Amino acid sequence: MRFDSARAAGLTEGHLERLDDDYRSAFGAAEVAALELTDAIIGVPRPLDEEARRRLRAAFSDPQIVELALGVGLFLGMSKVLITLGLEPEAMPVTVLPTPGTRRNDGPGGDSR
Repeated sequence: MRFDSARAAGLTEGHLERLDDDYRSAFGAAEVAALELTDAIIGVPRPLDEEARRRLRAAFSDPQIVELALGVGLFLGMSKVLITLGLEPEAMPVTVLPTPGTRRNDGPGGDSR
């Protein structure tokens, strides 16, 4: 699943393929900070070290950090439930969805954000 705002910001499947390699050399500072947070959540949970915290706070506001952390936790929890219940699909097509929390009004005179 991909969010439309990520696609609009330039996310490609090529970017995602680089996640398996050393992302620290393949992505910018903000992306690396977000991925370090993700690694800390989905791996063996551990507090971020001071340097990782500094990078995260340099790239994101406190509300953005909370949104990132909760989003990762939500997807991690959902995947564990699906696996436990034997409902994990063998393959899934890439689906692009509206980003949660965005309003869509494509009618006359409406705005899209």
